[in-house]
Amino acid sequence: MTVGKLLRGAGRAIYGLLLIAVGSALALGGAKLASLGGSLYYLPAGLAAIAAGVFVLTGRWRIGAAIYLVLILASLAWGLWEAGLDGWALAPRVLSPFVLGIPFLCAALIGGPRSPRLAALACLAGAAILVAAVWSTSGFTPARRGYTPVAATTGAPGDWTHFGNGLAGAHFSPLADIDRTNVAKLKVAWSVPIDDIPLKPIGRNQAQPLKVGDHLYVCTPSSDVLDIEPETGRIHWKHEAHLVGAGILSSKCRGVAYYEIPGAAGICAKRIYSATMDGRLFAMDAESGRPCADFGNGGTVNLLEGLSQRNNGYYGVSSAPLVTRGKVVVGGSVADGQYVGEPSGVVRAFDAISGRLAWAWDVDKPAPAAAPFSPGTPNSWGPMSADEALGLIYAPTGNGTPDYWSGHRSAESLRYASSVVALDAETGQPRWSFQTTHRDVWDYDVGSQPVLFDWRGPSGVVIPALLQPTKRGQLFVLDRRTGKPLFPVAERPAPRRGAVEKLSPTQPWSVALPSLAAPRVVERDMWGLSALDQLWCRIKFHESRYDGPLTPPGLSYSLSDPGYLGGVNWGSASIDGDRQLAFLLNNRIVNRIRLLPRSDPAAQALKASSDANLGGPVAQEGTPYAADIKQFLSPLGVPCQAPPHGMINAVDLRTGKLVWSRPLGSARDLGPMGMPSHLNFAIGTPLFGGSMSTAGGLVFVGGSQDHAFRAFDSETGRLLFEADLPGSSLARPMSFRSSRDGRQYIVVASEGPRKGRMGSAAITAFVLAR
Repeated sequence: MTVGKLLRGAGRAIYGLLLIAVGSALALGGAKLASLGGSLYYLPAGLAAIAAGVFVLTGRWRIGAAIYLVLILASLAWGLWEAGLDGWALAPRVLSPFVLGIPFLCAALIGGPRSPRLAALACLAGAAILVAAVWSTSGFTPARRGYTPVAATTGAPGDWTHFGNGLAGAHFSPLADIDRTNVAKLKVAWSVPIDDIPLKPIGRNQAQPLKVGDHLYVCTPSSDVLDIEPETGRIHWKHEAHLVGAGILSSKCRGVAYYEIPGAAGICAKRIYSATMDGRLFAMDAESGRPCADFGNGGTVNLLEGLSQRNNGYYGVSSAPLVTRGKVVVGGSVADGQYVGEPSGVVRAFDAISGRLAWAWDVDKPAPAAAPFSPGTPNSWGPMSADEALGLIYAPTGNGTPDYWSGHRSAESLRYASSVVALDAETGQPRWSFQTTHRDVWDYDVGSQPVLFDWRGPSGVVIPALLQPTKRGQLFVLDRRTGKPLFPVAERPAPRRGAVEKLSPTQPWSVALPSLAAPRVVERDMWGLSALDQLWCRIKFHESRYDGPLTPPGLSYSLSDPGYLGGVNWGSASIDGDRQLAFLLNNRIVNRIRLLPRSDPAAQALKASSDANLGGPVAQEGTPYAADIKQFLSPLGVPCQAPPHGMINAVDLRTGKLVWSRPLGSARDLGPMGMPSHLNFAIGTPLFGGSMSTAGGLVFVGGSQDHAFRAFDSETGRLLFEADLPGSSLARPMSFRSSRDGRQYIVVASEGPRKGRMGSAAITAFVLAR
């Protein structure tokens, strides 16, 4: 076949016009980018593609091919200059021109002696470099020298009776039957579907089961509670919540609580407590699932009493209740950014036997607080922790509602928002508080569970401590008796350019611990699946205000880095106290935000909605501005920020140094417009969920948006185990030893297989193969 036959007639015309069209888009966008002070690559690249297209249309394909092959080589050189050998960063810079030039490459390789074969072979070599770079790119930071390995413990108890395996919330298993030497032999023991859920709200199955004796207790996204046989997955009983109202759409349940009444016997001597997204607190017999008639009204407490809301759905409870000193303590989740006067963020404690209100912490009311509770105050939606010896409950708090305007907030709301607050377990009154973001207008509510541990610092003195991760990616280690930082915290000047209200002149920075936010974003970090959407991201980057982290929202678009996913979200940290290691997941996703004056038609079109926690623009009724807030994504729906978008990290709590860090999650189940790419390359997907560490020297984690469950060596970060799940796991794993067969099991919740317009939630258990 001659070269001329490859590019003739209608095919030649179509290809030439395609080159001209793509080149025109690149040239026009490149001219705009250059005018904004951005990269000068796209304008000449677009002109070169136009010229190649013109020569193809006029039948002078060799000249067009030569021009285009030079463009490919120039693109490769420019890509290497900007991105180095980072394969994912190279892809949109090099892959797009390579794919568009395939007809030229084919023609050159099989054409006559005057064909530019050498250039074509060079282009193919460049493609091979790209594939190799993607394959090898992991971002894995190896273990630091000087870390001393710690031997595993043995003979540990086998139950998991609290969310986090203790009131400390360490999410640590002292079991060591499964360790580095045998974890690769794990197999599925059982996997059961537990709920049908709508497809749209992803990540609703966030439950961590409890294991007590011969029972495994787990809640479903619809707030039902199941008692499962730990060894087989067989369901003993089911307590149905029968959710009502708007809470159904955004319903989720992260866990339940267990309590044994001292000296009691018979029905409800052992109890399970669960709270729901439609505002109810249930108590049920742990053996049978029957309601505890002496608790509240026939086994139920109405959490909506004392709260004001326009309609049901603005308030619910997504995290597990906390039981301490004979009290059941709950916070609440409030719809983000809707109107001034949303439901109160009150934290309440109820008598574990009768269900009577023991105390309420309402930031705008003196003790003892009583209904009605103050509207619009900071809520505590994340899991809480407690130290029974100190008599303290540690509550992470959000900001006052709505999120992106603070001018209406009370002085007490401003004082306690975006903080960790130590509450007296007997009275509910604050003993101390530590604020992680002052006058928060970025939705940096603290959703991470405070993690309690005994800190062994450089002096060797053991101090009762607390690790508080944040959406900002800042990690704060505090003396949990006083709230005083154990690692230095500095108040640094904060950007205020473009702000439309008074903001704090400084913000707290944990200067001696690693930041789990991405490095400051620059233009070359912009990404996409093609040169065109990467160009779009670059233009939008330059059109946005960005003065680094904590750039304030204003009337022009600005970047919020990290975005509202974090940093570290509700998955918090797991801590191996013996090894003094903390394991955390973090996101690197930027938000783009603009405040809309009430006179703006876009603001007038926004109405308060109880479904707002699903994301998107928010009405902020009662403030001067609505907010157009969204993740910074390309037109193809992928992050404008280059991978990795999610990382797993290990931090040495003795020294405050990063031990290892690596991207978590592959690209196999991700792709444009929700279509899986089937590329099993590590990319670091956005993460939601958390880890569990074990005495066997392992860190188990789902969290990623591929359907994988993994185990890493806790001291080195080496991947030791990977298995498929029915769907993405955005929960926290747990582990137990069976009281029947004596074997250690690992259990994790996940989304399940799709069934038409519905999906399902699933629970999967792993055990060592015999």
